[in-house]
Amino acid sequence: MSNAPLKLAVIIGSVREGRFGPVVATWFAEHARRHGSFEVDVIDLAEAQIPLELPADPPALDPDPQRPAGMTDLTRRLTEADAFVIVTPDYNRSVPASLKAAIDWHFTQWDAKAIGFVGYSGASGGLLAIEHLRQIFNELNAHTVRNYVSFPRYYLLFDGEGRLLEPDEPAAAAAAMLDQLHWWASALTAARSLPVA
Repeated sequence: MSNAPLKLAVIIGSVREGRFGPVVATWFAEHARRHGSFEVDVIDLAEAQIPLELPADPPALDPDPQRPAGMTDLTRRLTEADAFVIVTPDYNRSVPASLKAAIDWHFTQWDAKAIGFVGYSGASGGLLAIEHLRQIFNELNAHTVRNYVSFPRYYLLFDGEGRLLEPDEPAAAAAAMLDQLHWWASALTAARSLPVA
């Protein structure tokens, strides 16, 4: 197996005006780079064209449909990634529509890859969205790691410059998740090179 860093895509799932996602994603990406096992690519869904109207054929029949030109870069970066971390709030006890649409427009890009989560929200800290995402990615044959990072009442945890007021516990949670993600991503990357039985 190659010793080259695995490619980790950190996806900002919310596109709403005034979102806090970029602050959380920046914090996490810094930890992922310091971890030293990943080449980190931060993907902001706000920079892609992601229609809610999906192709007529389901992905089982057409796993690589014609996509809008504004999604080309997103599709390429998802395809190249060995693992993902989704940074998400929860909206109405579930996932942002932008994130769900980005997931549904893709199929093989998630297949047999490892996925972790960083949640932020009010009292739930994004855990309601994370639980839905675990179900969604299970259907796409991706492996979601057990560990996660959560920021309940995130607006009380970060200062005006985007720095955590008490960074030690979230940093430890991020390190544990990255260790777990690296183990699974390494195993799945090796497994994807084997012929399907």
